[in-house]
Amino acid sequence: MKLMAEPEVRAYEQRPRNAFQIVREAGEYFMERGDIYQTLRDLARDLNDAEIPYAVLGAIALAQHGLARMTMDIDILLTPDGLSAFQSRYVGRGYVAAFPGAEKTFRAAGTGVRIEVITTGEYPGDGRPKPVSFPNPLEASMDAGGLRVITLESLIELKLASGMTAAHRRRDLADVQDLLRTLRLPPEFAGRLDSSVRAKYHEIWEEAQTADPFDEGQT
Repeated sequence: MKLMAEPEVRAYEQRPRNAFQIVREAGEYFMERGDIYQTLRDLARDLNDAEIPYAVLGAIALAQHGLARMTMDIDILLTPDGLSAFQSRYVGRGYVAAFPGAEKTFRAAGTGVRIEVITTGEYPGDGRPKPVSFPNPLEASMDAGGLRVITLESLIELKLASGMTAAHRRRDLADVQDLLRTLRLPPEFAGRLDSSVRAKYHEIWEEAQTADPFDEGQT
């Protein structure tokens, strides 16, 4: 599908920043303010207006589940039909393709924040077929302060499947360990996950029981 062209939008992550601006933006982000969260709320409103199901992924989803993580972009899950509807309704009207020919990567025209779309049925990590795939947002999302966010079960499943099959995605396994520690998830939580990732969950759960180096010295 050929997307409508718009004047080039300055990339949010490429703006010149001094140390004060970096600290200020970080503070705004962790208070769910600033351009990232404003763009996310605007995007959620637009998707809701168009009745396009969605779920927030990535670092923002981690934060909504209790694991603070800063990011410079937005990851969003849509169905293939939802992506097509978004392209038809909004690209060229508040959102632009991030680069020529892009069909799943956009920028908000007002803020320059990058929006990465992943569609239902894609496979995490290396992209190769596996038992775990990105779900339908209607079936795997929850409300988080007015935003639809991927459920904790699906988030952990996807990160485990990704980290198990793609060496360059080992950060995903570390995210699972951080979630286990932060949320104090029990070993029984594995029963809520796809059978293909349960053994890895138990392995990481055992590793997470060792002392967290950041907790040393704390009472």
